[in-house]
Amino acid sequence: MKKLLSVLVAAALTVTMLAACGGSGSSSAGGSAAASASGTAAEAPDTITMLLPPVSTTYQDQLSVWAEEFNAMYPNLTLEFENASWEDYKDKLDVQINAGTPPDIAFVEYDRVGTLADSGLMVDISTLISDEELADFDESALEFYRLDEGLYGLPVYISVQCLGGNKAMMEEAGIDWQSVQQNGWTFEEFREAIKAGATDDHYGFIFACAGVTAADYLNIMVKNAGMPAPFDEDLKFAYTSQNFLELLKCLRQIIDDGSTPAEMGSVDAGKRWNMFLTGQTMIFGKGLANFEGLAAENNAKLAADDGTAVEGSIETEYVVLPVPTFFGEAQQAQGSAGGYSMFRTVEEPDPVHQANVMKALYFMASGERAAFTCNELYLSGLSESARTAMAEIENEVPRNENNANAMALLTEQAAPARPDIPAEKTAQATRLMDEVIVPKFQALLAGETTPEEMYEAVCQAAIETFGEDGVVQD
Repeated sequence: MKKLLSVLVAAALTVTMLAACGGSGSSSAGGSAAASASGTAAEAPDTITMLLPPVSTTYQDQLSVWAEEFNAMYPNLTLEFENASWEDYKDKLDVQINAGTPPDIAFVEYDRVGTLADSGLMVDISTLISDEELADFDESALEFYRLDEGLYGLPVYISVQCLGGNKAMMEEAGIDWQSVQQNGWTFEEFREAIKAGATDDHYGFIFACAGVTAADYLNIMVKNAGMPAPFDEDLKFAYTSQNFLELLKCLRQIIDDGSTPAEMGSVDAGKRWNMFLTGQTMIFGKGLANFEGLAAENNAKLAADDGTAVEGSIETEYVVLPVPTFFGEAQQAQGSAGGYSMFRTVEEPDPVHQANVMKALYFMASGERAAFTCNELYLSGLSESARTAMAEIENEVPRNENNANAMALLTEQAAPARPDIPAEKTAQATRLMDEVIVPKFQALLAGETTPEEMYEAVCQAAIETFGEDGVVQD
C-alpha cells in the first residue's frame, strides 16, 4: 500500500508540473498521454478461465462459438474453457480451491454457494456488477445466489427436481397421472402406486443413490416432509425433527415392499436413465424437464432403426410427476438453480482482471447464451435479455402441454431460497450431509442400519456441530 501511495503521489506531482509549465499545448499533450495510458491498461490482453460441466445437451459444443462472440465484443479478452463431466466437475473445483488456484468462473449450483463462499475464494460480485446488469435479472432468481448482504453468482436457470414416469406403464398400473400432475399425491398414494407398478419385469420406482447422489434423494423428499430447508426460521438445524425419523422409515418401507431395488445405493444417474429407457422401472428420480426431450430423441432413434438408440430401449413417453408429500405437509418442490460464480486465487486480486471476469460472467449468464441453455433444458429464462433472446429462437423445443403445466405448477410451489442462512451454517450443514448423513443413508438403503440408528447418529452429530440449542427438538 505504501508503494502504491508513493506511485500515486509521484504521478500527481508530475501532472501538476506539466500543467504549470507546458501551457495549453503541453496540457493537451499530457491529456492525450493519460488517455493513451488508460486505454492501454483497459485493453491489455487478458485470459479468463472457466470450469464447466455439460449443462445442457449440446452446451459444451457451443462454447467455442460463444468464445468467438465474446472476443468480437472485447478483442483483448479470451475465454479459456475446461470441460468436465457432471460427476467430476465438483471435485475438480474443490481440488483447485484447496490449492488456492480456482478458475476465474465456474458453473455453480446454488446449494454449494454457502460452502464455496466459506472458502474465502468465491467473490462477492455485488460491488462489481453494474446497476443495469443487475436489473436485467429477476430478483427472486438472484436470491438463490445471495448470502447475507453479498451476491455470489448470476443464475441461468431454475429447474425443479421432481420424478419422471413412463406413461404407458402408469396407465397399465391404473395410475391417473394427470390427476397426480394437477393435485399431487401423498406418500400413502405413492406407495400403493409403485407397488402396483412393480412386476417381475420392472420396478415401480428407483432413484439414483450412488455416492453423493444419495443427497439428492434425501433433499427432494425431506422438503415435502415439513423441512423445506436444513434450518428452520429460527436457524435451528431441522433434521433432528421427528419428521426426519418418520421420513427415513417411509423410504426404507418402499424398499422392503419390493417396489424399489434393494441395491438402489449402487444406482448412479446414468444407470437410472438407462433403466427408465429400457423399461426396467415405471417411475424414477430425480426427474428434470428436459428428460422429455431426451426420451423423444431416443424414440426417434428407435424409429430410424440406425443403431444409435440406447441398447435394449423401448418407446417411452416421459411424464413429469411431483414428489409425494408426507405427514400432511404441503408440497415444497426442490428448486435447483444453476449459474456462474466468480473466484479469485489466494493472491491479491487484480482489479482490472476482476472487471474483465465480470464482463465474461454477465456475458455467459445473460442474453443468447442463457436463452440457448434454457431452451435445451425446457426452462424459462431468468433475465429480460434471456427472455427476449428466447422469443427469437427459431428451433424452440416442442413441449408436451401436460408436462409444461405440471412443471410450471411445481415451480410455483418450489421452496423459497434462504439467503438468511449464514454461509458458515450452510457450510457446516453441507459437511454434516457429506460426512454423516449420506454415509448413514447409504447404509440404510443397503439394510445395514435402521432408521432409528441413522436418526440417532444424525442427532448426535448435529448437536456436536450446532449445540443442543442449535437444533430442532420436537
